[in-house]
Amino acid sequence: MNWDYFFAAIPRFIDAAVITLQLSAWGIVLAFLVGLVVAVVLTYQIRPLTLLARGYVELSRNTPLLIQLFFLYYGLPKIGIKWDGFTCGVIALAFLGGSYMAEALRAGLQAVPKGQSEAAKAIGLSAWQQFYAVILPQAWAISLPALVANVLFLIKESSVISAVAVAELMFVTKDIIGMDYKTNEALLLLLLSYLVILLPISLLARWAEKRVRSAKYGV
Repeated sequence: MNWDYFFAAIPRFIDAAVITLQLSAWGIVLAFLVGLVVAVVLTYQIRPLTLLARGYVELSRNTPLLIQLFFLYYGLPKIGIKWDGFTCGVIALAFLGGSYMAEALRAGLQAVPKGQSEAAKAIGLSAWQQFYAVILPQAWAISLPALVANVLFLIKESSVISAVAVAELMFVTKDIIGMDYKTNEALLLLLLSYLVILLPISLLARWAEKRVRSAKYGV
């Protein structure tokens, strides 16, 4: 282990970690929005869109992220649609993550007792008010553990985006191994980088789950 090289390479990994976080953040936010729309369509059986939503979930969950990414980066230019690697990475993460977020949110929406919406209706709330003020907050609390697991999953899956020359953590790691043959140093920095990113999210999620459980059960 060359510790001088290890410490000298840290700035490169910091830059790569920033790109990984940007890539993941955009992908996660878009995945959540897509997942929420799909979950609502599937839960409330909005007829014109139900079949399309089911098809999207099956396609997304049963095709590898790398194939989706290559389709966006190499396939779409054949029909005149060309995006840079970062944009393709964000769209691929959103496409994959949206289906997982949808299933987590759908489970949460279906777990909210029907009496909640009936009570909201009884006090004069509109359908939209019932959804965003009564149903969605409870579904969010129920779905929180699965949503956090999906967030962690998408951050780790962002390593696949290195395949289209986006200089995130995995790309920098492979570059160092290929150019300087510093395998041990690169892999250790990669491990530490993901640990620094993922561990705080995991701990924060555990704290949030305890708060949600305390609010629900009063413990």
